[in-house]
Amino acid sequence: MTVETIPEHLLTNGDEAAIAALLARCFSTDFGGRSFFQTRHSWRHVVRQDGITAHLAVQLRAVRLGEDLISIAGIADVATDPDHRGQGHAATLLQAAIAAARQSPAQHVLLFGTAKLYPAAGFRPVRNPLTYLDLTGARSGDLHRDRPEDHLQVLDIGTECWDDTKPLDLLGGLF
Repeated sequence: MTVETIPEHLLTNGDEAAIAALLARCFSTDFGGRSFFQTRHSWRHVVRQDGITAHLAVQLRAVRLGEDLISIAGIADVATDPDHRGQGHAATLLQAAIAAARQSPAQHVLLFGTAKLYPAAGFRPVRNPLTYLDLTGARSGDLHRDRPEDHLQVLDIGTECWDDTKPLDLLGGLF
């Protein structure tokens, strides 16, 4: 299986449409026909088998952990076509994303999810008080402050260990 990395600015119209169609098949959430849920990503990882059959997106961004401004890689929109599940596509994409994040300024990789492949890749759940802007429907909504999130997981890739006692401000929406 070959994983292709696509920087966001090089995403073709055809790939954008294929990713949007894949996300529509995989999620009950309405993506509005877009290849992303709330905001554009920094890069994508895809697997192609007669089209794009698996996808994972990464947002490189600054967040505030307590008083510290840090760089993180946020994993989003992990999807495998239902006809191709169980073949290790998501795990392979996750490893590609972690490898790319290690080459970036990110100190940690974060995601919101519960799949068993995340702890298997070294992620651990954290319950930092979370502040973020609701961007559902690609519109600015309510600001949520200091909400613990049950599905937040982190993987340390830098020299610092994540402090799960400090408040986390995403400085924008979820990824």
